Amino acid sequence: MAHRVIFSPRAEAQLVKLNRDIGDRSAPGIGERYTAAIVKYCLAFSTFPHRGTRRDDIWPGLRTVGYRRRVTIAFEVVDDTVNILGVYYGGQDYEADLRDEEDEA
Repeated sequence: MAHRVIFSPRAEAQLVKLNRDIGDRSAPGIGERYTAAIVKYCLAFSTFPHRGTRRDDIWPGLRTVGYRRRVTIAFEVVDDTVNILGVYYGGQDYEADLRDEEDEA
């Protein structure tokens, strides 16, 4: 069964910022290619959604997976949907960010 992959508004904003930051430091095309590759990687969760590391210590059902040693992707699988919750670049503190979100919920 194929799962649907949905990017949260937070994850979309993080991808836009990452694209802009990389583009500002190097070239716009590099930022676009890098973030497009992250999106493509996330879309592949549709066929194998239960990969990565369970992070129930942050909240039940949360998973994380690394991408090219610089990005941590946080997501959850709910029924037939994979929710991409965040895309954290360069050692950003995703644990604190996601715990804050869970506390607000």
